[in-house]
Amino acid sequence: MTNEDPSSYAVSLFLSGYNCAESVLLALSKHQNVKSRIIPKIATPFGGGIARTGSVCGCVTGALMAIGLRLGRTKNTEEREPAYTVTTSFLDNFEDRFGSLLCRDLTGCDLRTIKGHKRWEKIKNKCANYVKGAVEIVIEQEKNDQTASI
Repeated sequence: MTNEDPSSYAVSLFLSGYNCAESVLLALSKHQNVKSRIIPKIATPFGGGIARTGSVCGCVTGALMAIGLRLGRTKNTEEREPAYTVTTSFLDNFEDRFGSLLCRDLTGCDLRTIKGHKRWEKIKNKCANYVKGAVEIVIEQEKNDQTASI
């Protein structure tokens, strides 16, 4: 167990070889004290904008999975709105902060090509910033939720 803040922990996971979605989900699930053997497995396909396609950023999808861990339903009769509300807020905050929700826009790389992957290796720290930011946004939202309920 580390005393690192979750966003720094997420960056260290990312720089150690976990993809962006795995890193965000691992750090936030640890922060939420959620342990499951399916974490980070469930996030693996989402790296690189969903299997390197450049679609929705893996930092975003990892964060949304963590929001689901906290606010998701376990029964079909439970309310969805809390998860949807926090998700919408997260998406707005991430896009405002970084300019896009799409991996291809954020990186400027086509990760399906050798050329694109080589280019990404040179700008990998840019993605580390997105990993850090995604975790920071989720944690800030949690703090706001707790403050609002007091």
